[in-house]
Amino acid sequence: MNTPLLNEVIELVRVAGAAILPYWRQGVAVREKQDASPVTAADMAAHEVLARGLSALDPQIPVLSEEDAEIRLGERSGWQRWWLVDPLDGTKEFIADSEEFTVNVALIEQGRVIFGVVGVPARDLCFYGGAGLGAWRSAGSGEATRLVVREAPPAALTVVASRRHSSPAQERLLAQLAGRFGDLQLASVGSSLKFCLLAEGAADFYPRLAPTSQWDTAAAQGVLEGAGGVVLDLQGAPLRYEARESYLNPSFMALPAAADWRAELLQLARELA
Repeated sequence: MNTPLLNEVIELVRVAGAAILPYWRQGVAVREKQDASPVTAADMAAHEVLARGLSALDPQIPVLSEEDAEIRLGERSGWQRWWLVDPLDGTKEFIADSEEFTVNVALIEQGRVIFGVVGVPARDLCFYGGAGLGAWRSAGSGEATRLVVREAPPAALTVVASRRHSSPAQERLLAQLAGRFGDLQLASVGSSLKFCLLAEGAADFYPRLAPTSQWDTAAAQGVLEGAGGVVLDLQGAPLRYEARESYLNPSFMALPAAADWRAELLQLARELA
């Protein structure tokens, strides 16, 4: 994939991951933000790397980071292209000493993800891709592997579930899916890795009927779209990132674009949401 700025962003994500690792499993202090979500010095270290690095790549492209999101809607509404950044996605996983935390950077243009990069510092992995561009996974300095979703499950439908975030509607949906498709295999994983499981063909469906923010999803949506997947709201429209007052996403479904059970899943989700 030879896309302007992509290689530089992949390297920046790796550097941000390296800035996080010295804090991992070190009993780092945690404080609570206004929305009650946790933040640590590791979040801020990665934010500083990405904010400086992305601005240096192209000063004309503004940066919207979870750790610097107090930007007026009037200003953001004038942006045509911008970086959407989560310096440390899965802070709760990080605090719990899990490996399942990520660094996420997406390039957005007029509300659409152009490409996304998801770094997994504890595993020295990087996922990247975009719609029409393809998707890849690289480990360390090794050769990148092309990612493609699977259109049909080999056996039971594998549904990705959030380890820490669910909702009554989501639990009802899982029960309905089991009634329709039989026994489900549940893959519980943290952070934006949920999308990456679908992108590499290890899972079939990720429903989210509980809150997420734009920076939680954009980069990994780019990876999944590059691998042949889609992220749809409950009306069946692609999840988009136009400037709006709230950074919260609507409920969504992530799945292979060509899945023949797509319409049925959306109908179930609409009935239960």
